[in-house]
Amino acid sequence: METLRIAVVSGDPLARGGIAARLAGQPGLRLAAELPPAEATPAGLAAARADAAAWDLGADEPGEGLRQACGALPVVALLGGADRAGEALSAGARGVVLRDAAPARLAAALRAAASGLVALDVELAPAWLRAAPPAEEPGTLTPRELEVLPLLADGLSNKEIAVRLGVAERTAKFHVESILAKLPAATRAEAVAVAARRGLLAI
Repeated sequence: METLRIAVVSGDPLARGGIAARLAGQPGLRLAAELPPAEATPAGLAAARADAAAWDLGADEPGEGLRQACGALPVVALLGGADRAGEALSAGARGVVLRDAAPARLAAALRAAASGLVALDVELAPAWLRAAPPAEEPGTLTPRELEVLPLLADGLSNKEIAVRLGVAERTAKFHVESILAKLPAATRAEAVAVAARRGLLAI
C-alpha cells in the first residue's frame, strides 16, 4: 500500500493536534503537516507535499480557502453538524465525515477521496440529499485543472506534470483523472480533443 501524506487543517490548534493524533498509526497514512486555514493554500499544501487534506470546518463557513484547496488536492471535510454536508461538497470537498468520526472511518474517507471517489459518512447522507445543487455547472474544470489541461495536450506524463506544477505525482494523477471524468473522456487524447471543441484549449 502506497503511503498517503495527509495535511490536517483547522483554525483550532487543539483540534489540529487531536485530528493528527487520531490519524497516527492508521495504515497507509502519514502526517505531512498541521496547518491553520490561512496557511492551507495550494502553495502551502504543495510545500508540505500533501496528497490529501483533512479540513476541520467546525463552526466555520466553507470559504474561498477551502475552495482553492479543493482545486489543488482531495479534501475531506470534518463537520460539526449533519446539516452541513451539502455546503462542504458544493465547495469542492471529496468527502465529508463528522468531527467525532472514528479514526478508521476518517482514514477510509481520506483514502477514498485520494482514489478519486466521493466519501460520504452514512450519518450525513440525509443532509446531502437536502443540499442545494453545486454552484458550478457539472463538468466545470477548476482553475488548477485548467492549468493541467495544456500540459496534457503537450503529452506530459503525470510525473512531468507534477514537476512542472510543483505538486506530488499522486496529486497530478488526481487532477488528470478528474479532467477525464468531467469532460468526459476515456483517454488523454480524447480529453484534449473534447477540451479543444469546448474552447477550453487552443491547439
